[in-house]
Amino acid sequence: MNNRSKKEQASTPKSAHRPPGDAQAVLIGLSAAVVSVAEERPRVLVVERHETPDSLPFGTFDPLAHRTLESGLRDWVEEQTGLQLGYAEQLYTFGDRGRHLTDVGEGPRVLSVGYLALTRGEHAPSAPDTRWRDWYTHFPWEDWRENKPAIIETAILPGLSVFVAHAADARQSVRRRDRVRVCFGTDDIGWDEEKVLERYELLYEAGLVAEAWRDRGSHSPLAGTEVHLGRPMLFDHRRILATAMGRMRSKMKYRPVVFELMPPEFTLLELQRTVEALSGIRLHKQNFRRLVESQGLVEGTGRIASHGRGRPAEQFRFRRDVLRERPAPGLRLGSRAPAKSK
Repeated sequence: MNNRSKKEQASTPKSAHRPPGDAQAVLIGLSAAVVSVAEERPRVLVVERHETPDSLPFGTFDPLAHRTLESGLRDWVEEQTGLQLGYAEQLYTFGDRGRHLTDVGEGPRVLSVGYLALTRGEHAPSAPDTRWRDWYTHFPWEDWRENKPAIIETAILPGLSVFVAHAADARQSVRRRDRVRVCFGTDDIGWDEEKVLERYELLYEAGLVAEAWRDRGSHSPLAGTEVHLGRPMLFDHRRILATAMGRMRSKMKYRPVVFELMPPEFTLLELQRTVEALSGIRLHKQNFRRLVESQGLVEGTGRIASHGRGRPAEQFRFRRDVLRERPAPGLRLGSRAPAKSK
């Protein structure tokens, strides 16, 4: 006779009664959004795969071969791309069923640990199936440097209107409408460049990105919303890239991470164009320069750069002493350039 009380039996997780096996196994996947900037283009390193969407460099954590998760990530990136990572930080752990194409009973559950890694533009991958790709090919609605992207008005907002209209009840309709307003800055709320992941998750839930159709095993759940929004990626890798973009846009405001992407010497205009490329917004030139100089982030080298066009410009370098002087040195973007008229 079972001596355990009914209360004890009731508190036992259902999973404790399931037989062991591969269906219950968990694998730790390691994925890296490796970012660089070249010619005012923010780029992410992708692995081109035959007959499947591009992926970020990734592999599984081997507890016997890898001392830490990060060391495992570095090994996989070097093996797949030939690139040795410098700066890297962990982003988030993603574990949603279905977004790694694993259903119950079909194999191990994958917990995907995403990383953001930064490298300078001159570092080229040596593997033949890897390449740098402009991250705005995956997120064309995120680049506001010239104007508001046309895709927002022509495809995104109409698709999201259908999503709102198909809400189950009035309360859900209001919640969906509020998400659209906050994510895409409608009704004069204004664009928040850091909400990259929130925007992608909204588009995913609305069935407006290809990964949503793939993970559900069908086409868009909403009639008339099948539009192609950006280049899809394997598994949940576009979600990881969205997280990396939002983290980068946020972090460079309070940490000098942007200098990990700059050459040892640069002009202030080159620095501004790099910040603009990453943030997706244009900045007021004079205000940006005053900000950089007042924050003590750079120091002059005494050398002049001439690129053949325009006036010669002074070269600067990152002033590392600022790391000891202030707890949160960064580029607090406060003044944007006036928007161009269409």
